[in-house]
Amino acid sequence: MPTAPKTFTLADFDFALPPELVAQHPAAERSGSRLLDGTGTLPVDRRFRDLPGLLSPGDLLVFNDTRVLKARLFGEKPTGGAVEALVERVLPGGFEVMAHLRASKSPRPGTTIQFAQGAFEAEVLGRGGPDDALFHLRFPSDPLALLEAHGHVPLPPYITHADGADDVSRYQTVFAARPGAIAAPTASLHFDEAVLAALAARGVGRARVTLHVGAGTFQPVRSENLAEHHMHSEWFEVPEDTVAAIAATRARGHRVVAAGTTTLRALESAALGGTLRAGARETDLFITPGFDFHVVDRLITNFHLPRSTLLMLVSAFAGYAHAMALYRHAIEARYRFFSYGDAMLLDRRPAGAPAHGD
Repeated sequence: MPTAPKTFTLADFDFALPPELVAQHPAAERSGSRLLDGTGTLPVDRRFRDLPGLLSPGDLLVFNDTRVLKARLFGEKPTGGAVEALVERVLPGGFEVMAHLRASKSPRPGTTIQFAQGAFEAEVLGRGGPDDALFHLRFPSDPLALLEAHGHVPLPPYITHADGADDVSRYQTVFAARPGAIAAPTASLHFDEAVLAALAARGVGRARVTLHVGAGTFQPVRSENLAEHHMHSEWFEVPEDTVAAIAATRARGHRVVAAGTTTLRALESAALGGTLRAGARETDLFITPGFDFHVVDRLITNFHLPRSTLLMLVSAFAGYAHAMALYRHAIEARYRFFSYGDAMLLDRRPAGAPAHGD
């Protein structure tokens, strides 16, 4: 009799990670990071600058061109109480934003908060977002300009140092173009101009999507039953020329390679009906083992948190057993983890292969 499909729980995605493997700073050179080649049965240790030789002429590499905002602000209430804000989203057509606020007591509507040692004030308009977790604020002028002038790089919670000048450049991709993210598409942090030139010289095509990464990317999964977890919503756009480039790549029999999980989520969200459609919309797609991929053939990704939605996505893409074996190798071989860490290259599990990868 055929084996019944495995039902995954949160515990299946747990692993022990030595804290010293959590990268606190980027590698000296972007493409000097390590690359774990997981496209074969056994892992192969490489450097990221080896990537062009691992792709074929005619393949298409798709990037997320989002730009990280200096989204963290420090301020105080009229009472003198400290406030830390993380701007989740700049609302269109005005000076309003949605933000996470940390304060000893939540400010009420009508409260004025002084940010950046009085450089500007923002008015609290109310609450909003999922479970009213966000605060609706009105800035006095263009929020993007104010954040650029007075904000701080929104480093992830597992990076323990305050942001510095190095983070301004290195927690941003070299092709970042469209501001709106509060976390970097970290797999793309490894690309530098030399690697991009080598990819072009090899005949690897290039296309883009935009997905503005939100704070929910760090949201923990709290339920053992994965079906009870609700993903945060993120805005994305897939341009018409990217859809056309993917169709042409497919017609020539070549592969679509996603630079990062954010790129993959944008492409697969745009193809949920089975056909890739251009346009801009929101996605709360939660990818777990058993997901039916329609677009992406290969994935470049960093190493993710235990029990995280991103680890579940990687396990769905490469097969659970293979992905977890690669993580065990990465720990044994002392790879660097998370946003400033190393990367790996994965192939999509064959169609019809069991989700658990056994």
